[in-house]
Amino acid sequence: MQWILLSGMILLLTACSQKFNDVNDTLNLAFWGERDTTLNQSDIDLLPYASIYARVNNGAQAFIVLAFAERPFHTPPAQHNTTLNTLPPIELKWLSADRAMLVTAEGRIVKTHNLPAGNIVATNGALPDPLSLGLHLPSTPKTWQRTLDWQPGYHFGYTLQSQFKELGHERITLNEKPTEAIHYIEEVTVESLAFSFQNDFWLHPVTGKVLKSRQMLAPGLPYVEITLLKPFSS
Repeated sequence: MQWILLSGMILLLTACSQKFNDVNDTLNLAFWGERDTTLNQSDIDLLPYASIYARVNNGAQAFIVLAFAERPFHTPPAQHNTTLNTLPPIELKWLSADRAMLVTAEGRIVKTHNLPAGNIVATNGALPDPLSLGLHLPSTPKTWQRTLDWQPGYHFGYTLQSQFKELGHERITLNEKPTEAIHYIEEVTVESLAFSFQNDFWLHPVTGKVLKSRQMLAPGLPYVEITLLKPFSS
């Protein structure tokens, strides 16, 4: 488990040049700023912290750094398929200056805190998320079932059915740099609500890591777009 303290970054930025003071200002804008935040790749590379861009619906793009990285507590099931990795993936907690937080696991948003429109309380799946297994691999299942809890309202234990489809290779732009990726869509159905929606994931063609995504948090909650800038390394 590796802990990365956001306060350390803020101290680092305030001690550096005016260019990094400008970066510090972007943290204050966080999710709800009035304008898009864009950093030079050289500035991102100099920072010793993993980082992303995040955008809620059509709002402003924010630059956010990793605050914590930890593996959630795991109790092995009494019976499990030994061919699958049942160890839960590390959860990455991306924290803004106003204490809004996105929690991701292998590129999927699994929990949020302090978002004005509402929050994911918990995500649970009996089987691993195909994103964590390498969605681009032929052996990875292309269907998945999970339960989702969210607020506001009493929304607990709703079952979501997912089906993944590959749309092919695409060239995406990651901080002004053209990058090859495989585009997958996730068609999600919540039968108890007669509701469906689509998530988009762009994966690295070799590693299968999520480079960019657009995910609906939950029925009635907004979409969040995430672009990976500097990946976390354990």
